[in-house]
Amino acid sequence: MWPLNPSQKEVVRFAISCRVLTLVLQALFNTIIPDHQADAFSPPRLAPSGSVDQLVEVLLGGLSHWDAEHFLFIAEHGYLYEHNFAFFPGFPLTLLVGAELLLRPLRGLLSLRSCLLISVALLNSLFSVLAAVALHDLSCLVLHSPHQAFYTALLFCLSPANVFLTAGYSEALFAFLTFSAMGQLERSQSWTSGFLFTLATGVRSNGLINIGFLVHSQCRSLFSSLKVKSPLRQLIKLMASASLSVLTLGLPFVLFQYYAYTQFCLPGSAPSIPKPLQQLAVDKGYHIADGNKPPWCSWKLPLIYNYIQDVYWNVGFLRYYELRQVPNFLLAAPVAILVAWATWTYVTTHPWLCLTLGLQRSKNSKTLQKPDLGFLSPQVFVYLVHAAVLLLFGGLCMHVQVLTRFLGSSTPIVYWFPAHLLQNQEPLLRSLETVPWKPLAGDSPPGEKVPRNPIKGLLYNWKTCSPVTRYVLGYFLTYWLLGLLLHCNFLPWT
Repeated sequence: MWPLNPSQKEVVRFAISCRVLTLVLQALFNTIIPDHQADAFSPPRLAPSGSVDQLVEVLLGGLSHWDAEHFLFIAEHGYLYEHNFAFFPGFPLTLLVGAELLLRPLRGLLSLRSCLLISVALLNSLFSVLAAVALHDLSCLVLHSPHQAFYTALLFCLSPANVFLTAGYSEALFAFLTFSAMGQLERSQSWTSGFLFTLATGVRSNGLINIGFLVHSQCRSLFSSLKVKSPLRQLIKLMASASLSVLTLGLPFVLFQYYAYTQFCLPGSAPSIPKPLQQLAVDKGYHIADGNKPPWCSWKLPLIYNYIQDVYWNVGFLRYYELRQVPNFLLAAPVAILVAWATWTYVTTHPWLCLTLGLQRSKNSKTLQKPDLGFLSPQVFVYLVHAAVLLLFGGLCMHVQVLTRFLGSSTPIVYWFPAHLLQNQEPLLRSLETVPWKPLAGDSPPGEKVPRNPIKGLLYNWKTCSPVTRYVLGYFLTYWLLGLLLHCNFLPWT
């Protein structure tokens, strides 16, 4: 992936400009629009707030709303309340390390919370840019289409989950680790890929599903070597590798659950809690580790994560299917339709490949010599299954309004399929692709050029774009902007 090629440099430029614009707009919206009085987690500030802290709150306060408040609280105080354990430790630890390493000289002027807010803005902007580059790299390896890979990365910069890639959420870090791990696996770097996938599991629980990529890769290796080596030996090797993958990727989850068990279920391990935070627990009914064991401690498999999702968030099969949740289903409908449409397109194009689980490419040897490129590449199969599983699980068992950020930070399909649609159904792109690239300014290597940004070209020529282009870019841009407007003012958003 390094050094960056001209396309990736343009992706970096576009990603940085989008992040800067996001930070400016969230500050503007947070300043001119009064916050909605939401019933959300809002702990008291223990440290006195100075004038510089107030300035940081004005400029970056929009990044600390809703679940971001949980991550900031955990980074500042640790896991004090039972429901804090719904949020995995990878991102809070990253914020704390960033605040301590990068902003330690400012600790005399700023409180820890202000340093953490600055850390959110800097690190999530960085992770978003790195995720865009990692997605471009992965797309080149899987799609074998430089143009589609370029469109994919540019679309990620305008992601419908934009606000969550900038605010104090774990999506940007998770996307960066996940796309990087996928790229390493495509390069057959299984150990590096497994390590990155393991880190991603420590950031978000849905990282556990990524075990499927490692297992599928091992199955492909088994099928390709069956004719040369002993089938029994290869089968044993597959089972051992699959078991190792499950244990490795599941380790962060297991350790996190064990830590919760030691805090709430074992005597003498309760942390010291400041009185204002104890009072908040009394006022709001939050459970703290006070010696009274919660019900999940007596389960055969005491998993606090399952308990919190059930009791606190009411997450479960079809529990969200209520009439009053219709607006949330409508908010999540575009991304659900996008993934469902992508699945249908791929399955109807490659029925045999799907029936053989992507392990046998085709009955026709000619197809193997000239495989499809772009989104219809045979290598896309495992990513499509991953996206379909996430969609089914998210649509049936989760709060459906989180589908946009859930899918937008976990699967490249959300960006590959729109890139495929743009390339195949937008005549203007073909003319843009034939325009010579601009020479790079400055002391760049001789002959190196930068590609024109086709997404900007489409936006400049909006009136002449095809209906599909308008729908795709209209959806991305509307959610990109509307998410900032609503989320940064404590208004509900997907």
